[in-house]
Amino acid sequence: MPEQLSLRTLNRTLLLRQRLNERVDMPAAELIRHLVAVQAQEPNWPYVGLWSRLSDFRPDELSGLLEDRTILRATTIRRTVHLTDAQDYRWLYPTVRPAIEPTLRSVHLRNATEGLDIPEFTSAGRELLTGATVSRRELGKLLSNRFPGREPRDLVHALGIIHPLVHHAAAGAWGAWRGRSVSVSLAEEVVGAPLAGGPVPEMLVRRYLAAYGPATAADIQEFAGVTRLAAVLNRMRASLRVLHDDSGRELFDLPDAVIAEPDLPAPVRFLPAFDNSCLGHRDRRRIIGDQDRARIAKIASGGVPMYLVDGFVHGRWDLDGSAIRVTPWHPLAAGDADALHAEAERLLPLLAPGEKGKLVIEKVAG
Repeated sequence: MPEQLSLRTLNRTLLLRQRLNERVDMPAAELIRHLVAVQAQEPNWPYVGLWSRLSDFRPDELSGLLEDRTILRATTIRRTVHLTDAQDYRWLYPTVRPAIEPTLRSVHLRNATEGLDIPEFTSAGRELLTGATVSRRELGKLLSNRFPGREPRDLVHALGIIHPLVHHAAAGAWGAWRGRSVSVSLAEEVVGAPLAGGPVPEMLVRRYLAAYGPATAADIQEFAGVTRLAAVLNRMRASLRVLHDDSGRELFDLPDAVIAEPDLPAPVRFLPAFDNSCLGHRDRRRIIGDQDRARIAKIASGGVPMYLVDGFVHGRWDLDGSAIRVTPWHPLAAGDADALHAEAERLLPLLAPGEKGKLVIEKVAG
């Protein structure tokens, strides 16, 4: 009879695999490879996510990885900007590309692509970018000169769907909480090798399960933004471990992956907006309750930094000048408040270096 896992067991297993139960001593590049992709449309948030997981993380470590192209910043899973290992990008982008390509025909790009000679546009884009790194603004001007009457920004968006593009390291450097000017290059030139010739869903499944499992097919699809993985999992069934959650749903996992004990210690953690642990599943109750998720549904697309108490999302936090302002969604025990203060004291030198920061805990939100 397949093993049945409680919600608390799934929570502790997620913390363990996400390296959130205790900080680990490993290179930042290795952690990013483990997580598969780290959401990064806002430059600073990935740094906070790595800080929460690594015992001795410094921002210049990630900045250096972006500079030397060990880690790339580019659109991948969920059609969103993420950080990925350069060699992982070679298989990951082709795997999620079928979910990206339909955007070229979306209503949002209709004015840019309607009546456009796509082969000519594809060739022109490659010509402009070969051997070059070009700002998106400049690229838009160059494209609109060749294809007049179309919105430059939309032309750049369309070209990025046709040709996979990688952002220059400066776009992901530490220091900016909002987007900045982005320059792009052809991905294959940056990687220095051709991308995979097509999707590699089996690789996606195995790598996902190592960092997010056990999980359903719907969970993996939610993480990656792709579809039709149930058939892939059925093909792989003999090489995977099959479990169930406490509602009887089928969960897949790697056969040798560790399942955490439900009483595994779970320290307070500050999570960045868009943290992998909170976006890696269709059913996110293993880390955030449905009612709490509903609190932020209207603003979730803009990113909401949250914090964990006893392994689960307990509320949100924001940087207010040199202060960390916490908004609890549930009452805080005295010990939990003390733990929040201790963790905030560790985080503040990263967020507000050289300033005398503090933690402000608001009243419990209704």
